[in-house]
Amino acid sequence: MTSKDAALPFVLSLDIGTSSVRAFVFDARGRRISGIGAREPLAVRVSSDGAAEIDAAELFDAVARCLDGALAQSVDLLPPNAIAGVAVTTLAPTLVALDRDGVPLTPVFTYADTRCAQDAAALQARLDEREIHQRTGCLLRTSYWSAQLAWLRRTRPAVFRQAAFWATFGDYLELRLFGRRRISYSVASWTGLLDRMLLSWDLRLLGELGLRPGQLASLVDRDVPIQGLLPEHTARWAELADVPWFPAIGDGAAASIGSGCSGPTRAALTVGTTGALRITLPTVAHVPAGLWCYRIDRHRALLGGATSEGGNVVAWLRDTLRIDEDPDVLDRALSALPPDGHGLTILPFWAGERSPGWSGDVRAAITGLSLGVTALEILRAGMESVAYRFALILEQIEQAGVTPSAFIAGGGALLASPAWMQIIADVLGRPLIIAAEPEVSARGAAILALDALGVAVDERDTATGAVGFVPNPDNYSRYRAAIARQQALYRRMFQQ
Repeated sequence: MTSKDAALPFVLSLDIGTSSVRAFVFDARGRRISGIGAREPLAVRVSSDGAAEIDAAELFDAVARCLDGALAQSVDLLPPNAIAGVAVTTLAPTLVALDRDGVPLTPVFTYADTRCAQDAAALQARLDEREIHQRTGCLLRTSYWSAQLAWLRRTRPAVFRQAAFWATFGDYLELRLFGRRRISYSVASWTGLLDRMLLSWDLRLLGELGLRPGQLASLVDRDVPIQGLLPEHTARWAELADVPWFPAIGDGAAASIGSGCSGPTRAALTVGTTGALRITLPTVAHVPAGLWCYRIDRHRALLGGATSEGGNVVAWLRDTLRIDEDPDVLDRALSALPPDGHGLTILPFWAGERSPGWSGDVRAAITGLSLGVTALEILRAGMESVAYRFALILEQIEQAGVTPSAFIAGGGALLASPAWMQIIADVLGRPLIIAAEPEVSARGAAILALDALGVAVDERDTATGAVGFVPNPDNYSRYRAAIARQQALYRRMFQQ
């Protein structure tokens, strides 16, 4: 929407994701202002040993350039001093070690780093994972701090001893900007070290890992702002010098709110670099074995599952198979292929597995290849294989007694492919509604910031369009058999 038609106040929203950092401005109704949008690509460093990390300084510089770009664009489009707050959402979880001066001792480790698989297994053998899962909402797996910290303690003992503080990128960002560190309940819950009911650091788990509470940032809720940029930043971003900044929230929480999924009847299905399916609930008494439970804030919890696979699988297949057709032409060609008509079974674990099996160190597999299989069929099979993982997550959500009636699709990788959206609708057997705002995470963070500023926003207002994709019953039946075939392969390979 144009700035002339927008309603005051405005919120600048930073979305720090896996593949890029983006900055947008939203109005009082949660509508994105056209003409204001900055984007900086990110390069996650990956290697064959399971590394998935980002340089902390490079990530901060990308955020700074996005702020520069968005503010420069705002000069001609917004009234002076129109930005009333800054919202932040980050990929979660992340981990970086800091020295006493707040200087990073390590890169920013992402959830996709699986080098700690051995340490995750050791923790599972030593501790009661089921009890910790219920307490924190997270498992003792490679995606979370417990395993990553144990790995650092084992493999880099000097760094572990030298680390004065342990941070997510969100609280490291606040340290760089304001000289203080805080972490929201939302992002803290993604670390796996937050007691989800007491909303405090889990002291028992910290003790097991050799951490002191003082090494972690102070806990605050998402509506507690911070103001007063450090002098070194006020000259660069004078218009934000005294504007309230709200603590970073997890990207999944932001995407759910931004999709208009603030209650149990609407499930948010987001596929960017990775994927997730989640619902919002007032509380979760029991967390199913394959799911997680994070916090949005003190009043709301997020139940669901995330996959390490999503757009990254499609991008890898396209690059490796050298499929370089025009995206629209390619999508039409994919749509023309029959469902599960290729004879392939794929386990899409290029970056390990999160929900529902949580085997972080497993790797991808493709079976059924023959000389007659085409590159296009392999690509479609990869897209279908990712969709099957969402069906398994949905089964566990429904076993918890929650049956969503609407599925809201978001995320750049999914929204860019009508073929993939139809595949997912057919796999789930449910209509898929397209999110009207493609930048759902940035929108969700902005809506929560507006709420903290006293501006009530109906997040469903302008959040979704009409039903985009209706499932085909015949395709649904065919995909149920394909899911069973994928599960049989999974059991043969990983549960022997």
